[in-house]
Amino acid sequence: MNGLASRNATWLRGYLIAYVVFLYLPIAIIPIFSFNNSIQAAFPLSGFTFEWYRSLLDNENLHRAFETSLIVGLAAAFLATAIGVTVGYMEIAGGDRVSRAISALARLPILIPGVIVGIALLILVNLAGLGPSRIAIILGHTLVALPTAVVIMRSRFQSLPRSFSEVAMDLGAHEWTTFRRIILPLAAPAIASSFMLSFLTSFDEFIVAFFLSGTEPTLPLFVWGQLRFPKALPSVMALGTVILLVSIVIATSAEIIRRRGGGRDDLPVTAKGNLPIS
Repeated sequence: MNGLASRNATWLRGYLIAYVVFLYLPIAIIPIFSFNNSIQAAFPLSGFTFEWYRSLLDNENLHRAFETSLIVGLAAAFLATAIGVTVGYMEIAGGDRVSRAISALARLPILIPGVIVGIALLILVNLAGLGPSRIAIILGHTLVALPTAVVIMRSRFQSLPRSFSEVAMDLGAHEWTTFRRIILPLAAPAIASSFMLSFLTSFDEFIVAFFLSGTEPTLPLFVWGQLRFPKALPSVMALGTVILLVSIVIATSAEIIRRRGGGRDDLPVTAKGNLPIS
């Protein structure tokens, strides 16, 4: 039995290594070629250069696309997080069928193909008179980022002991006071994590923006447009490397914040003992 278990463990480790290589090797190639002193993405490398990164600083179209993605991402992250806090708390605090149904609907877009979401939103914004525009992208990205925000906030609210709210109300605090002075401070790390991951979801989203963008393309759309020009490929790889690094930093920071704020040992003294309800 020990020999069989050892062989199974070996096969499992081999499978995991092969899977990781298959998944991440293409991503690792992009930074390598971004420093290649040639427009051809091929081995062997012809030399080492920072020229493709310097070219990003002089590209006005890139700057406008980045500005659009930044504004859209921040707005969508704020809206998605605000709705996520409301829906998550409503489901956990209410616990009735209507609250659970609303929460399930808020998480549903993650299961719907992006093309379907994009077409549906395009029809909707045209009927509303908005048309493809920056506002339309913000609304679309809010919908796309909402499941992430709801899942994070729902999990955080679920981890908080109900005794906090019950004690606060027993001491005379209204529900809004309890939520504002007790629940929100305890949920602050999850709110920050939700905002960061919602921003990242919006910043990297392509399909919905493809349908809803007008004359102001987002950064992923700008990258897509540049792929038509072979000479722009090295600059695209340099830009992709920057986006990859920023995405890793944001995602890692969001996870660290969420984990540090997810335990019960880090609850403030006021939450463990005297509740700040006045």
